Amino acid sequence: MKLSVVILNYNVRYFLELCLQSVEASLENIPSEIIVIDNDSKDGSCTMVKEKFPSVVLIENNSNVGFSKANNQAVQVAKGEYVCILNPDTVVAEDTFESILDFAEKQTNLGVIGCRLIDGSGKYLPESKRNIPLVDIAIKKVLGNSQHYYANHIMEYETARVEVLVGAFMVLKRSLYNSLEGFDEDYFMYGEDIDFSFKSLKKGYDNYYYGGTTVIHYKGESTRRNAIYFKRFYGAMQIFYKKHFKSNVLFDLGVFFGIKLFTLIKPFKQHQPEIKFKPVLVSTNSNAQLVEKLNPKIISSVDEIDSNFEIILDASSLSFKSIIDQMQASNTKQSIFKIQPKNCNYILGSNSADSVGDVIQF
Repeated sequence: MKLSVVILNYNVRYFLELCLQSVEASLENIPSEIIVIDNDSKDGSCTMVKEKFPSVVLIENNSNVGFSKANNQAVQVAKGEYVCILNPDTVVAEDTFESILDFAEKQTNLGVIGCRLIDGSGKYLPESKRNIPLVDIAIKKVLGNSQHYYANHIMEYETARVEVLVGAFMVLKRSLYNSLEGFDEDYFMYGEDIDFSFKSLKKGYDNYYYGGTTVIHYKGESTRRNAIYFKRFYGAMQIFYKKHFKSNVLFDLGVFFGIKLFTLIKPFKQHQPEIKFKPVLVSTNSNAQLVEKLNPKIISSVDEIDSNFEIILDASSLSFKSIIDQMQASNTKQSIFKIQPKNCNYILGSNSADSVGDVIQF
């Protein structure tokens, strides 16, 4: 078997269904398996997987054991030569895994591969490629300056060696995953991808950012960026420093004051004025229920509109690659995007990297 795709789920049933549809389409010509490990979701996720994706290997935990431990559990039963660690709030293109594996097979000292990620509005996510967060970089990040935190010296469509990749999408050989002893379970959530990338580098492997494929990551849905997120993320960074660089008083103080500053500023953050978006359905085979509920204008391409539209992309008539391409092509327009998964009576999406995803049923 060539590839095992491991998806850790926690209470994102609708996003998981869309993700699984896209993954199945991308694995059509690859000897592979999909493993979903669920951290005790209460939203019907497991029932949905059993009913709609019977070939998926489903592992049901009876508690939330965190990101690291759950992924390690799943990889223990994986059979693929390669594994992909994938978030449930992602959408891959039909050629994503073929292109990634083709690149991987040509490397001689392969570590971890990541790819180009965009958010639910089609905008590029700079955390797709990052630098090792040394003390001065981490302090600047805490204080709001991310310039050196991200690997901005690599262009977003380029393919190059990089230091740190994001846990939403990681591809590597299963043998390497095991030799690195998986994700460090001292991290419950956040920071484990930095630690894992760094362990790969320390072992002498080359990590790569691969800009030849693009994946949607509805980041705001699985990670709500609030004070709790901030404390957990930088708590994870403190673990990272103690493990690899010993404790640093300056960094600890930067984290402390960064958290205080964040909690003071956040309540006063200015909200953007609300815009009324007109619904537009991009489809060649419109859903009667959706049309009745939203009464959208039906078009065949986003090229036909300008701005201030809620663009609904129909996965029953469009490929996932086309959906991703159209989102990228229109990300400069003042519009928002939703996707209707195949044979589903709902649409979903997220309007930015920080917003919580919307699910609209009809």
